[in-house]
Parts: sequence; structure tokens; C-alpha cells
Amino acid sequence: MAARPGGALAFPSSPTSLLLSRSRSAPDLAAAPTRTGRRRRWLVAGVPAVAGALAASAQTPMLLRDGGATLLVTAGAYSLVRAFDALTERRLIEQNLSRKIVHVLSGVLFMSSWPLFSNSTEARFFAAVVPFLNCARLLTYGLGFFSDEALVKSVTREGKREELLRGPLYYVIVLLIIVLVFWRDSPIGIVSLSMMSGGDGFADIVGRRFGSLKLPFNRKKSWAGSVAMFISGSLLSALMLFYFSWLGHIQVSWDQALGKLLLVALAATVVECIPVNDVVDDNISVPLATMCVAFLLFGSTAT
Repeated sequence: MAARPGGALAFPSSPTSLLLSRSRSAPDLAAAPTRTGRRRRWLVAGVPAVAGALAASAQTPMLLRDGGATLLVTAGAYSLVRAFDALTERRLIEQNLSRKIVHVLSGVLFMSSWPLFSNSTEARFFAAVVPFLNCARLLTYGLGFFSDEALVKSVTREGKREELLRGPLYYVIVLLIIVLVFWRDSPIGIVSLSMMSGGDGFADIVGRRFGSLKLPFNRKKSWAGSVAMFISGSLLSALMLFYFSWLGHIQVSWDQALGKLLLVALAATVVECIPVNDVVDDNISVPLATMCVAFLLFGSTAT
């Protein structure tokens, strides 16, 4: 024990009593909120990092889905053409018939595959890989870097490789544009592709077999072919609109849409049968006319 000033006795404090009784100094008071503030800042800064990690993990399944769909559709498109290559090479099917069947099926099956892709904003770019690769393939063989006689016979009129750089190339370029510009949530792209693939394709198939009665203003076209284009284009457009509306990609008011579809099909049929094919290929003129009329009638949606 020690004597305090004034004669009072001072008792030594235990360590525990010191911890309980010692008051904080000014530096301690300033340090405590600083440490707390650092912890809070660390937690706040960690929130975006965690959110980014969760977003990335959610994005990964979409990328896998889109990548898988791209591989599947690319393999399917290649197999379709190779199958008709083989049929044409073995003379099991006429060259002109093979060309038009590929013309019809390529567009219809490609368009039908769009729901395989995710709802991400990048999905259309994955789908666009398919026509892009076909563009590269047609350019490669059309320019003569490599030779593929079976391909030339199955998709050209006269069996010349230079033809790959005209109608077939225009066709896949239009596919590429429709995917990138319109995609599956716009009736404009759906109807345009339906008219180009189904309408124009069946017009040639039917016209060659039953087209003895020619149009008075274009002897290269027939009444049978034009009627077939109007009917098949209208039916295929309606079927594909129903398909995408059933899957929830677009909304369709059928009491208005059917009349609009008939007008679009009529416009496409008129453009297909007028004598401008020597100037503009119908793989360009038909979808271009369809896009313009469909845009005027439908706008950006089919509701």
C-alpha cells in the first residue's frame, strides 16, 4: 500500500479492475470508429464483387446453351446440304429439285431452331454464326480456293461454281441480316424469311411441274407458280408466327394478323413474278419487299 497525497491509502488495482475501470483516451476514441468504418467500407465494396460473381455464374449457363445450340444448328445445316449433295450426286433427285428443297428447308429449319438459344442479348450473335459460316463456305468454293462438285450441283441451277456467289450467297446473307436486325421477337423477320424460303421455294417447285400456263407479262413465270407462292408463303408465315407466339417470343392478334399476312404475301408474290430477276435476284427482291410491307403493316410487333 502507498499513501496518497492527503493521507489516504491507495490499494493496488488488479489487472481486471484496470480493464474495467480504465477510461479511453482520445486516440482510442478516434481509432475505434476508424476500424469500424474500414470494416463497413470493405463490406460495401464487397457487394458489387459478389453481385458480379453471381451475374457471371448466371451468365455461364446461357453461354453454354448458346454455344451448344450454335454447334448443333451448324452441324444440322451442314448435314442437310451434304445429304442432298449425296442424293444429287447419285442421281436420286433432280438437281433443280434438290436446290429448291435445300432452299426451303434451310430457311425453315434455321428459323425453327431460334428458340434453342437463350434469352440473352448475345443469343442472336451466336445464331448468326451459322449463316456466317455458310457465307464463308460459299465464298471459299465459289472463288475456287477449294473444289466441291457435289455442293455446286445441289445448290446451283447450271452446275457452275460461280453461281455460288449469286443466289445461294444472297440467300445466306439475307439470313444473316434477318437474325441480326430482327431476330425472333419481330414478325418482320419471321414473315420475310418465310416468304423467301417457303414461298419462293414452292413457287419454283410447283411452277416447273404445273406451270404450262405462263404469265402474260413474264413468260418465265407461271400462274401455278405464283399461286403456289402466295398460298405457301401465307401458310408458312402464319405457322411460324403461331410457333413463336406459342413459345412466348411475340404476341399475335390473329383477327388483324391474318389479313396483314395475306397482303404481305400478295406483295411478295407480285415482286417475285415481275420481270426484274435479270437485274435483282429474287433472294434479294422478295425479302426486301416483304420487309418493307411487313414493317408498314406490323410495325415492330404483331400485337
